[in-house]
Amino acid sequence: RLCELLDTANRGWRKLAEVAGAEKRFKCSEEELEMCSLKVLEPHGSPTQCLLQLLAERDCSLKYLLACLAKMGHTQACQVLSGAVQDTIHITVQPESRTVAEGMQVALTCWASGPPGLSYQWFCGKQELPGATAPELVIDTGTPRGQPGWYICRVNFGLNYAFSRWAHVQVERSSSPSSASGYCPAMEGLQILRQPRPCHLAEGDTLVLECGAVGNPPPQYQWFRNQQPVEGAQAPQLQVKLVTTAERGSYSCRVFNLFHEVWSQEVQVEIGEGSARCPRPRGLPAGGDRGASLTLPPACPSPALAATDKVALLIGNMQYTHHKHLKAPMVDVHALSGLLRQLDFKVVSLLDLRKAEMQMAVNEFLLLLDEGVYGLLYYAGHGYENFGNSFMVPIDAPGSYTSAHCLCVQRVLRSMQQRRTALNIFLLDMCRKRNLNDNIIPQVGALQVTANIVFGYATCADAEAYELNQGELSNGIFVSFLKRWLVEDEKITVLLDKVAEDMGTLEITRGRQALELRSNLSERRALTDPIRPAEGQDESSVRNLQWAKAHVLPESRYLCFDCGVTVQLGFAAEFSNIMIIYTRIVAAPKEIAKCEAKLTDLPEELDTDLKFTNKESPEEVGSPLSRAWSRDVPSSCLYSRLCGLQRLRRELSFSVCLQYQYRGLEDFVEERRVVNVGKPLIAKLNLP
Repeated sequence: RLCELLDTANRGWRKLAEVAGAEKRFKCSEEELEMCSLKVLEPHGSPTQCLLQLLAERDCSLKYLLACLAKMGHTQACQVLSGAVQDTIHITVQPESRTVAEGMQVALTCWASGPPGLSYQWFCGKQELPGATAPELVIDTGTPRGQPGWYICRVNFGLNYAFSRWAHVQVERSSSPSSASGYCPAMEGLQILRQPRPCHLAEGDTLVLECGAVGNPPPQYQWFRNQQPVEGAQAPQLQVKLVTTAERGSYSCRVFNLFHEVWSQEVQVEIGEGSARCPRPRGLPAGGDRGASLTLPPACPSPALAATDKVALLIGNMQYTHHKHLKAPMVDVHALSGLLRQLDFKVVSLLDLRKAEMQMAVNEFLLLLDEGVYGLLYYAGHGYENFGNSFMVPIDAPGSYTSAHCLCVQRVLRSMQQRRTALNIFLLDMCRKRNLNDNIIPQVGALQVTANIVFGYATCADAEAYELNQGELSNGIFVSFLKRWLVEDEKITVLLDKVAEDMGTLEITRGRQALELRSNLSERRALTDPIRPAEGQDESSVRNLQWAKAHVLPESRYLCFDCGVTVQLGFAAEFSNIMIIYTRIVAAPKEIAKCEAKLTDLPEELDTDLKFTNKESPEEVGSPLSRAWSRDVPSSCLYSRLCGLQRLRRELSFSVCLQYQYRGLEDFVEERRVVNVGKPLIAKLNLP
């Protein structure tokens, strides 16, 4: 139908190509347009169909296509496409249950994708909330309207609609000890509201176990059977159809978020007549004598290896002051961050650190380590190796740097060993050439014989490590292959062997770069091993709190200006030391024709390029990773990217400048608001 409308109309396929080409990745070349036009010579050829195929190959969305048709003013084509996508309302961001202290504000968010013009309506229970028609609902628990309860959002487009899932808002009284956290008002505990129950089933029945919890941040789940994680069981409800005796045993659920971890009660599931417990003999058989023989059941298998916690520090240095700039570390660190979080690692990811900042970051990393913890350090940037010691080069290293200007990896290892870790992993994505300016042999000290050390070098000794020149989103060679295997359930040394084999198939680096593995690991420890906290470990331990501090974003807030305009100020994290701030007009009086809110007066110590502030699209803020974080922020905003948060000496303060124009007047009016958002993300650790 679109082809019929656009093949012959004046506002046809050529106009669509012109409008869609406003975004560079959708711009068609003259050869491609000529190829489309020649389709009219074919019996059933369609220039429009050819153009749509080109746009589809470049991942053009229906939403963008519909916006282009609307910009063309082609009402009939818009109606055709809108009718085709009406049923595609999809909730992309679900509201999450929250627990807050009495008197505080809490925000629930629901975002949906679909045709333009989606409308939102929030409900508390079955009661429609007047005026609650924005994707974000702010609940003030200090007012009569802001009461605890169950909330849900309905998203409409015409007669079509979709509901979000329910979110429970729970209010803790101010006397609750969990509300005493001074640095992080979002930390309000984690509570299990529904415990699983034991059950006895026949073979062929359906097993259903439920564990319900609330917390802020929202809780995550992992079910266990006989102390082993159940694969794929990461939802509040565990359901197994057509059970057999293989499913009987002891079940429990691990509930966790960024700050806390709790376990449900352990319940017994019996199938048929048997029991999954390993029985222990209690005395003699009834009626037996001391000379009677006693057949013991098979011994319970020894528990699988586990970590008391898993922590990773990822550093990527690119913007060197006196040395060649690199491209891949940003993409590599981002890729590994996501994969390691899937494996339940606590991840701190940092870009472009100076010497003092690198040392302080390592010191904070060591504070997160303890007995039984898996510690992983990944570094991407310039580096060298002298006398068997590896050195990471900070971005402020002078032209002729020595070990005095760099961080020694072996010193970090020695400090990790002193923390009695269960596994020490170093993934070093850097060159290992000899540094001719440095003839000093550092006195690292004797390393302990712990049989738990793994070094994965991106290249061999006295060789260079390369990054592929394939655009801004290209990984380095090491990570290109590492990310294929990282989440595999394999002993870490076996995993790295597979990466080495894969790297050996790359023709361009053959004879120039090859992964080198050094290890004395004696146990089958893997990155996928479950986490078993040490007995008596407090869930609000120093380790959890210290890591959580580096991941606290400021709460989204609303600024009400004297002219009646309301501006939303929101935040997103790209790395632990890079934050995105966006401003959005959410309400304006009818008499105001145009308005926008921009950030000004940003602190000088931040690495903020003014060319990349107050941009109308995420792609313009100077980050090739904009697609990754822009999925979680609203559209129609102005975006700014703030780097180097570790350099903040004081709380982050800036101005929001609102410029607006009344209808019938040419001049713009300006209002300013000073905003203080505290120390966000890594700035809380005071690294400098």
